[in-house]
Amino acid sequence: MTETVGSTATPESGSGGSGDEDLSRRDRKRARKAGDPEGRGGRGREKRPNVFARTARLYRQIIAELRKVVWPTRNELTSYTSVVIVFVLVIMALVYGLDTGFVKLASMVFG
Repeated sequence: MTETVGSTATPESGSGGSGDEDLSRRDRKRARKAGDPEGRGGRGREKRPNVFARTARLYRQIIAELRKVVWPTRNELTSYTSVVIVFVLVIMALVYGLDTGFVKLASMVFG
């Protein structure tokens, strides 16, 4: 594998060419802003599906993603739930203890 040491070409500055690439990039960018995503001047523009077709596709994609999920077993779910409940109880006790201590401290200081 060969690497060029000391090269100043970056993705922002392009390849260091003559600038023709930048001109065509600007033209493509203008075309995209004007509503032509491919920058072809209106050629090859696909018609957008209606709202019902897009909604149906969204739900099909959601169901496909949910099928990929690795769901926990009943034992795993029970252990995860108990860990969360114990953690919440410990934090509640800690906050209660700190609150009670600050109340006693404030009553001693301010009488």
